[in-house]
Amino acid sequence: MTAGAQEGPARPGRLDTPQSIPAEFVAAWAARDPDRLAAIFDADAEFVNVTGLWWHDRAAIRKAHAYGLSRIFDRSTLTITAMRVKLLTDAVAVVHARMKLTGQSAAVGIDIPGTRQTIFSFVVHRTPDGWRCASAQNTDIVPRMETHIVDEAGQITPVRY
Repeated sequence: MTAGAQEGPARPGRLDTPQSIPAEFVAAWAARDPDRLAAIFDADAEFVNVTGLWWHDRAAIRKAHAYGLSRIFDRSTLTITAMRVKLLTDAVAVVHARMKLTGQSAAVGIDIPGTRQTIFSFVVHRTPDGWRCASAQNTDIVPRMETHIVDEAGQITPVRY
């Protein structure tokens, strides 16, 4: 489907378990396919990215990832390094996936970022068409740090206690 098409979401890969949600997210990322990525989400899904941008529906999630996959992450690789599933009921689960991102493009005037580690939190539920995601949040892992503080210059800095 082309950008801006109004035919409904693409059909994602097989989503027969809660852990298939992060696996399909990674597969769609590798294919640079924002329609496939958006198709794992409910129409009214919520998504918070690593910088705190908050999208409130599948269309916004698709639009943000279409931009990112073509401009910022066009040569990147996203891999799952660990995953845990907590079933809340037989039809609702929370899935945490630790992921590694390599190959992110550099911003103008900034060096190419190194390897990043993140933890995705997915709230998923079973539908007649398989599992889908109601809400996701991506959190950057800052190695050896425990919190952030604002310094005297107003800059946010990760620190240890």
